Amino acid sequence: MSTKESLNLKFANLNWSKSFGDDVIVVEPSEVYPIAEFLKNDGHFDFIMNITGTDYPGKAKRFEVSYEFFHSKTYKRLRMKTSVAEGEVTIKSLVPLWKGANWFEREVYDMIGVKFEGHPNMTRILTHHQFVGHPLRKDYPADKQQHCTEAMPIHFEDEPNYKPDPNKNLVPINIGPAHPATHGTLRVMCELDGEKVNRAHVELGYLHRCFEKMAETHPYNQVIPYTDRLNYCSAPINNVGYCKTVERLLDVEIPPKAKAMRILLCELSRIIDHIVCVGANAVDLGALTGFFHLFTYREKVYTLFEKLCGARLTVSLTRIGGMAQDAPDGWYDDVLEFCNDMSKGISEIERMLSGNKIWIARTEGVGSISPEDAIEWGYTGPLLRAAGVPLDLRKAKPYYGYETLDFDIPVGSNGDAYDRYLVRIEEMKQSIKIIRQVCKSMPSGDYTIRDKNIVLPEKKDVYGNIEGLMNHFMLIINGLRPPAGELYDATEAANGELGFHLVSDGSGQPYRLKVRPPCFAIYQSFSEQITGGLLADVIAVLGSMNLIAGELDR
Repeated sequence: MSTKESLNLKFANLNWSKSFGDDVIVVEPSEVYPIAEFLKNDGHFDFIMNITGTDYPGKAKRFEVSYEFFHSKTYKRLRMKTSVAEGEVTIKSLVPLWKGANWFEREVYDMIGVKFEGHPNMTRILTHHQFVGHPLRKDYPADKQQHCTEAMPIHFEDEPNYKPDPNKNLVPINIGPAHPATHGTLRVMCELDGEKVNRAHVELGYLHRCFEKMAETHPYNQVIPYTDRLNYCSAPINNVGYCKTVERLLDVEIPPKAKAMRILLCELSRIIDHIVCVGANAVDLGALTGFFHLFTYREKVYTLFEKLCGARLTVSLTRIGGMAQDAPDGWYDDVLEFCNDMSKGISEIERMLSGNKIWIARTEGVGSISPEDAIEWGYTGPLLRAAGVPLDLRKAKPYYGYETLDFDIPVGSNGDAYDRYLVRIEEMKQSIKIIRQVCKSMPSGDYTIRDKNIVLPEKKDVYGNIEGLMNHFMLIINGLRPPAGELYDATEAANGELGFHLVSDGSGQPYRLKVRPPCFAIYQSFSEQITGGLLADVIAVLGSMNLIAGELDR
């Protein structure tokens, strides 16, 4: 029996609709928990993938909350939406069903102001404790800054039944944000019992860039450079994910050459993202040689990006409708040459680390997580696959022709830091395999669509004829204007599912653009993962998660 049939039998008068191909159900706030409980317990969905809050000031029920459900085996998705008036606390928290709902609900509260009944810690998460108001409400000015003047003391989640053991000498300690392994952007608060972590809590928001607020005040194409700064270690993947979302809203198909170029950029980015993760994790644990060795290859990829567009770290090379420009002569040969070099580099790093007794001792059995718990927390990407779940959107819901390519999905068994390392090493090999196939069968034709309502004309047309000049003028002044509506679209980023929940009101700017960053869901489990372990293991687990604060905080 389908999900729709099952729900219609269980619950009366459900409001079903389709939104750009997505199944959507609109429910009353009181029905959110019972329906979510049924969807999980009846086996229809095992993931709560995202929760989004949107502000509609003109409506009586001003705030809309959207839930994205996903199944890891059938790959089905469902969006459930409900609306509440300001001041109402009638939505029951889904944390008893999914641990991964915790931070997403706190984010909705922080950004929009909707509270969730029964949530274990309904406090701010991205803004600081002195912040007043809710920044993603439409009446909050985009240029209004609020500075934090004092740090909060070490604190932990509210635990009503917690009683410290009087026989233990428990010591509170800060790890970060100044600690080198937290890279200036994370604060981990621990309570130590000797060398063991008795309790832990995290504080984020040190690199909040107001991405979602800025997206509401900029034309669609001007949002692209801001996406670069989400996961800046693999910037082109963010460009591709955002542009793919807007293109689906516009119902346009980009040319085969643009698809192939995007695959190349994504796989090159996946390699350098894994390089950063493995290299930084290794150096945090004392293996400096591997760090320098791997970053040599990262620089080679940046040189390829520079030849392609002139930029290295943040490239902004994709455009809605295709690519900004074609590749220069000989670029694909350079990419293939890099693949040969990178293959040797991966073999060398394996010789350095894979059988290294110290590396194994520091990572094997550290941060282990079961497949069930990984799904419960909302893990995706290499960490989920390291736990034994073979989910990869490039296979599950292929896009841009991934279904035509020959590559494997590496899967671990223990879900520990060592398996996460092994999965990333193997994924780099598979990315090289993909790149070689694409380079050797690069489609001919244009690198972008030629729709004057979407894509800017080339400079020769702008400067050479009046029609090109007018097209350029109108698109710059008015911006591209997708139809009104909303959708959620996802790609397989280097860290997992990168999702964009886009709401359009038909104007030239997104009404709401919510990012579902892979590491936001993963980091929720960090306190639980390090509790009971050694202080030294905190750094090993942190590095294996590959947290990128630009997308974590946004």
